[in-house]
Amino acid sequence: MSATTAILGKFESVSYKKIAMHLIDLSHTIEHGLITYKGLPAPIICDFLSREKSRDFYEEGTEFQIGKIEMVGNSGNYIDCPFHRFADGKDLSEVALDKFADLDALVITHDYLKNGLAIDKQVFQNLHLQGKAVLVHTNWCQKWNTDAYYENHPHLTKDAAEYLVQQKVKLVGIDSYNIDSTTTNQRPVHSILLKNEILIVEHLTNLNQLPSDTFKFSAVPPKIKGMGTFPVRAFARIVD
Repeated sequence: MSATTAILGKFESVSYKKIAMHLIDLSHTIEHGLITYKGLPAPIICDFLSREKSRDFYEEGTEFQIGKIEMVGNSGNYIDCPFHRFADGKDLSEVALDKFADLDALVITHDYLKNGLAIDKQVFQNLHLQGKAVLVHTNWCQKWNTDAYYENHPHLTKDAAEYLVQQKVKLVGIDSYNIDSTTTNQRPVHSILLKNEILIVEHLTNLNQLPSDTFKFSAVPPKIKGMGTFPVRAFARIVD
């Protein structure tokens, strides 16, 4: 018996367990006219080249559409990199891919009706957080695309941000309007997390569909130079 035959026979004798995997979309849909952040312009989505106009240049049966979008980086679900806050911080093109994709993650639920809008460090204590994406589920996403979404929203406190830095988390996400309180002009949570190269994802949704842990989180933006914020298609990968 040849060495090749022996190896093939060995592989054939291995019993493989089928792994069931499914993905959960944690993103809102970006559409023409959507206001994500009050005071910022809505996206303009239109044709650069319509299917009808393409017929003037191409053979019959090869029509197509080239779309055009004009929008600020803070549209839909977006990720903040250090450059968003700090001029010398890493922009979207400089952050390593493993900071965005397939991160070990966990969900922490905060009932703002019972416990208030401010999410302090006590919510995160006594949990294994190191190296993980920490997603904060407040259910504020139910107010998405309404006037109520922009006011008096759940947010992290400065103490919570400092604790998350101490715990060496990789990313912090929230299903709220802003990870900081917007009742003042200060943004301590952004400053503390981004200074320590901890990425931020805001405006998540569907966090109620996730297990508390044992899943992977991804929120990958395009590789763009000179920008610190951009929309992402955020999702969870769950393996049963």
